[in-house]
Amino acid sequence: MPDSNMLLIHPDVLPDVYRRVVQAKRLLASGEAKSASDAARMSGISRSAFYKYKDAVFAYSERSAGRIVTLHAVLRDRPGVLSTLISELYRQGANILTVNQNIPVDGAALVSLSIRSDRLKGDIADLLRSLRQVEGILRIDQVLGE
Repeated sequence: MPDSNMLLIHPDVLPDVYRRVVQAKRLLASGEAKSASDAARMSGISRSAFYKYKDAVFAYSERSAGRIVTLHAVLRDRPGVLSTLISELYRQGANILTVNQNIPVDGAALVSLSIRSDRLKGDIADLLRSLRQVEGILRIDQVLGE
């Protein structure tokens, strides 16, 4: 078994400050808090406690923060399909890094997208389920990333 400095611990057994740091980070990420001071105040911790733990305490869902995921899609050759795909990615919280679309052949265009997954509202499986419901997306799969 490889050695690791990382632990997965249920928050009920930890001091409350750790949960509040995670809450403050979410407030900052969502834009509800405009600064670290605001986030700390809104979460009920001191600014110094926030700064002390912010780089060491993460929500379990943050394990994929900053990860790049590549999606491969086949889109129907119809106006607005790519735009609708991009809008749904935005709605789900994806940060689009690249979009490459080939010229349509036989009524379908291949599209490759790279996204950063750290702000997704759900996980990649949820994102793919949502995208598969978009009219005009004939197929979409994850080809790289976690």
